[in-house]
Amino acid sequence: MTQHDAIVIGGGHNGLIAAAYLARAGLDVVVLEARDDLGGAARTEQPWGPDFKVTALSYVMSLMPPTIIDDLRLRDHGYRVIPMGPSYLPFPDGRSLLLEEDPRRDQAEIAKFSRRDAERYPDYWAWLAGVADVLAPLLLRTPPRLGSHRPTDLLDQLRLAWGLRGLDVRTTAEATRLFTMSIRDVLDRWFTSPQVQGALAVNGIIGTWAGPDEPGTAYVMMHHTIGDVGDGRLGSWGYPVGGMGAVADACAAAARAFGARLRTGAPVERILVTGGRVRGVALASGEELAAPVVVAATHPQITFLRHLDRRELPADFVADLEAWRSRSGVVKVNVALSELPDFLADPGTDLHPRHTGAIELCHSIDYLEEAFQDARSGRAARRPYADCVIPSTLDPTIAPEGAHVMSMFCQWVPHTWAEDPQPGELEAFADRVVDAMTELAPNFKRSIIHRQVIGPHEMARDYGLVGGNIFHGELSTDQLFHMRPAPGYADYTTPVAGLYQCSSATHGGGGVTGIPALLCTRRILRDRRRAAWRRRPW
Repeated sequence: MTQHDAIVIGGGHNGLIAAAYLARAGLDVVVLEARDDLGGAARTEQPWGPDFKVTALSYVMSLMPPTIIDDLRLRDHGYRVIPMGPSYLPFPDGRSLLLEEDPRRDQAEIAKFSRRDAERYPDYWAWLAGVADVLAPLLLRTPPRLGSHRPTDLLDQLRLAWGLRGLDVRTTAEATRLFTMSIRDVLDRWFTSPQVQGALAVNGIIGTWAGPDEPGTAYVMMHHTIGDVGDGRLGSWGYPVGGMGAVADACAAAARAFGARLRTGAPVERILVTGGRVRGVALASGEELAAPVVVAATHPQITFLRHLDRRELPADFVADLEAWRSRSGVVKVNVALSELPDFLADPGTDLHPRHTGAIELCHSIDYLEEAFQDARSGRAARRPYADCVIPSTLDPTIAPEGAHVMSMFCQWVPHTWAEDPQPGELEAFADRVVDAMTELAPNFKRSIIHRQVIGPHEMARDYGLVGGNIFHGELSTDQLFHMRPAPGYADYTTPVAGLYQCSSATHGGGGVTGIPALLCTRRILRDRRRAAWRRRPW
């Protein structure tokens, strides 16, 4: 049995970042990835040959703290992110909305739909920024064990309270609204235009099994709005040069540079436990590896309900994980294009800022709700929503000259499609997405050279995303902060001594952030220092 200081299960971005930090601290670390390549959902694929590089699932960067980028010297390993262009919404009536994060220009665009909304728009962003100032620091804070009476846990709770000392009655009320309200209810307080509301609602439902009328979607909006790509702009997102796989490659290179060993094609069969303490893992091949520390970057239902014997875990913890909601109605449609979309609202296939950012297939906030209600009733949306980007407009390394790669993140289909694949229905849904985009840009369908369709079943089967959920668990109010993924274990520990967790289902997850890995490894190294202190001769 090979002995290591630490074993990391899962070679997605969180697993790679965890390995890099542990190796940086001097530990002998090995990463075990089941697939034949690294990156998990943050990977670049070439389904149509070497000319096109496609980010199969995750497709834009935000929220990764500069701390991680600097600590791991990711820029030295090829990490480079180009800020996206503006958000563009074309509408069937020939109008469009282009939001460039320029207050005057954005107000002029919104005034085409409502002068009152245009007047209120700056105040809305000022309100968001104020709440973000309160909530953003929580992303980099390990959740305490709320309700625990242990002295160390009480101290952690006091630290949390001290960190929130800047809250007053008003900001507390606003934060409460964000955690509990629907995104529609929030937007109804500010805007009247259904098109403007639709444009601002998309961040509240992206990747979520919930329409804009569902309570809690206001927080999902804030989660997607807080981050930046290192330039300090609230809610800014970016394209990694080379696709999302370049981010994983940089994390992998950093881990190797610090001495970590990365193994692919090494699926873990079981996590080995003796006397309530982890002792290593067994691979599907029968090989066993030993380590006093095991870090699971896999979905929690894989970690705790498949890799472990449930008898090793408290019954209430098992019940919490069995009830963990990981539903999804997402379909990813990736296409190669011979030319850029020629929109009826803004004609022209020459490169324009409208092609360089998010292109939203969203006619109104009611359009979003209708699409979700279709899926909730058991059928794929008749009029799908899609969040589309064409990263090749700013990153020419991923497509041949004159051609482009477009990512279409589409919603919703029934979440049951994760267990029951529907290949015919899946293709029909993708056809409707293409038809809806062609209604807005008549050249779109004929410009498609290649197409790739990935549904919830493929996400679960091929990428380990249980339920097809890109966040490893829904970002609902009862699955956030000290509840993520289970009360008492949101501090990256588990009921098994020496076994830690850093998947996107832990606090700070949801997107390619690396925050779970950062906070988890801080906890591991702190525990090691405490253990070493206790062993000191006195």
